[in-house]
Amino acid sequence: MEGRRQRPEFGVEIWVLGGIVVLCMAVICLRLWWVQVRLADYYRSKIKGSSEVTVRLPAVRGEIKDRNGLSLVTNRVTYDVDFYFPDLVNGYRQQYGDVPKKEFLQKDSSGMLHNRREPDIVQIVNQTVIPKLKKFGLAEPYNTEKLETQFRNQQLVPFVYRQDLDFLTFSEFAERDVEFPGLQVHSTPVRLYPYGALAAQILGYVGAPKDIGQLADLREFNYYQPDTQGRNNLEYVMDEVLRGKPGKRILEKSAKNQIGREVKRVDPTPGSDVYLTIDARIQYIVETTLRLVGRAACVVVDPNNGQVLAMAAVPSFDPNKFVPSISARDWAEIKNGEADPLLNRATSTYAPGSTYKLITSLAGLTKGLAKAKFYCYGGVSYGNTYMHCWGVHGEQSLVEAIKHSCDAFFYQYGNAAGIDAIDRVGRALGLGETTGVELTDEDPGLLPSPDWLQTTKTERWSQGQTANTSIGQGYVLTSPIQMAMVAATVANGGTCYQPTLIYQIKGPDGKITPRPARIRSDLTRDLGLSKDQIELVRKGMYEVVNADDGTGKSGAVEGIKVAGKTGTAQFWRSGIKDDHVWFLAFAPYDHPQYALAVMVEGGKSGGGVAAPIASAILEKIFALQHGYDPGVKSLVPAIGNYKMFDAVNPQRETDLQVTDANEANTHESTDSVEEQNTRRARGRAEPDIRAEPDSERAIAQRAQAQQKQQQPQRRSIFDFFRRQPAPAGSPQQKHHFLWF
Repeated sequence: MEGRRQRPEFGVEIWVLGGIVVLCMAVICLRLWWVQVRLADYYRSKIKGSSEVTVRLPAVRGEIKDRNGLSLVTNRVTYDVDFYFPDLVNGYRQQYGDVPKKEFLQKDSSGMLHNRREPDIVQIVNQTVIPKLKKFGLAEPYNTEKLETQFRNQQLVPFVYRQDLDFLTFSEFAERDVEFPGLQVHSTPVRLYPYGALAAQILGYVGAPKDIGQLADLREFNYYQPDTQGRNNLEYVMDEVLRGKPGKRILEKSAKNQIGREVKRVDPTPGSDVYLTIDARIQYIVETTLRLVGRAACVVVDPNNGQVLAMAAVPSFDPNKFVPSISARDWAEIKNGEADPLLNRATSTYAPGSTYKLITSLAGLTKGLAKAKFYCYGGVSYGNTYMHCWGVHGEQSLVEAIKHSCDAFFYQYGNAAGIDAIDRVGRALGLGETTGVELTDEDPGLLPSPDWLQTTKTERWSQGQTANTSIGQGYVLTSPIQMAMVAATVANGGTCYQPTLIYQIKGPDGKITPRPARIRSDLTRDLGLSKDQIELVRKGMYEVVNADDGTGKSGAVEGIKVAGKTGTAQFWRSGIKDDHVWFLAFAPYDHPQYALAVMVEGGKSGGGVAAPIASAILEKIFALQHGYDPGVKSLVPAIGNYKMFDAVNPQRETDLQVTDANEANTHESTDSVEEQNTRRARGRAEPDIRAEPDSERAIAQRAQAQQKQQQPQRRSIFDFFRRQPAPAGSPQQKHHFLWF
């Protein structure tokens, strides 16, 4: 029938088109399911992650205490204001649009310089943060160069804008920090040395890590606040023990990328406490007594175990100056201070003078010279050189020679023993090498020998060299800590302990780990000396202090049997006579409890200067057993000087002039300029030096330069199609596609 319509037939094209539509719908549905179901957890974490910021909390360092539990180093809270670089850049971009750029030169891996561009962080800070802070009276100048350097190299580490705020200023910042994107106020534990300069040269100081980029957990946090690290001495040597485990702050982040309140906190775990062998009372006695002179050191040890009870040197410094950082001016003042307050003279080396006769005495005993006698006519000739003695003593035995400190006897006695025997005893006593005490920059000293002289000076050893070494002159160098251990070894009858400053370690869980005594050598076992032979040396030291003609009578203490040995080493500083004088001692004689070494620079004799200081120290130490309280309190730094002292009187606390010195050596010992500079350089671990803020002129010049630059344009609709570059150094975003 012509009027009936026929049904249209679908061709292949229609079926293909329909199939494509159905397939597209299926893909869309699958994509929706994939995104909404399979990737739901991922996007939830992204939302949460973008709204939270993790900040590493530095660990709280353990305390350093004396043997009785008195805290010599503890912690206090400091309030700081930090800039968070990515948030500063993002906040600027949201407010103004394009971020201002700055060109700089940067070396590549091959050392070639290339032009680079980075956000101008100084302009960003000055345009967004500083005006708002000025409105509230909270703005302060800062160092723009340091800001740029840290932004370029350590973007994860917040820049410390203001440090160590008082609580009122901290409160002002805390009330308004949400108004400033990229600005955070927080509290940080820092070191506190409650007793000021007391024991400063053994405690040391701390600072920020020198190479933050190498820290293992750097990438685990959005912002990284590093732990402080020990820079020298005990703070450095015990750093791993003192350092605890870091904590974490989780901060809320608003839709405008502003860091807000803290939503979660994991507190750091404090480090272990370190208990020292130091007795703060004895340390205080030693330090205050040494202030009778301008340059000196003293070490007090327990001869029965090698524990260091006190170690001090003058001049000194206050380690609180280094917390949380030190200004360039203060650092220059300390570093260049008169007589070098950073130098720990207790671990520095000097010619030991006649105190070295103890080593020579023991060396002769190993060679069977216990009964040897030599005659003193006032000197001895070796070749064309006549070597003087400070007096004419006649025939001397070993005990008498120690009592009189007779140079002529020891010239002959030392040559009879031989330099090899002298050096062998010196090595057994720990001379010529570091003692192992837990401090940095300890000088090993020097035991000269024929091989050493030939190698370093291309000279042949002679009897005159042996004679000079025998009385502690010439090339031999020892430190007060080494000589204190010599005195301790003689005191206890031949056991040479390794000195230690660590008494025990107490972990945060309360577990206590004691530090056992360590023996370096035993003279009876290793050198074949008998107790009776060592007793000859002990007897000589007793006579030095207690005989009417002993050289160290001023080292006596009423009611206590003290044994000692004086020493004077001639020295010239820039053409000025500047002798180094010594006194070694132990007491009581029968059952020694203490051994010590005192060294004073710029004294006339050991008997007139060093011995009275040792006597005053020992008198007060023994008085502790009868209730004496020295009244330990914070000490201001001891100021050094280059005064010369003929004698000191601790009772009057003034230096006195004397006309007769019982003992003085007569052979020169001079340091080269290089040796003096090396000595002064020790102990100067570079601290965190606080950069000085820019001057008003520099700030004005930079502001004028910024005004000449083109102002950033606000966003337009066309910016939607432009790809915004990420800030320099920011991590690349990871994209998730359909199937992965």
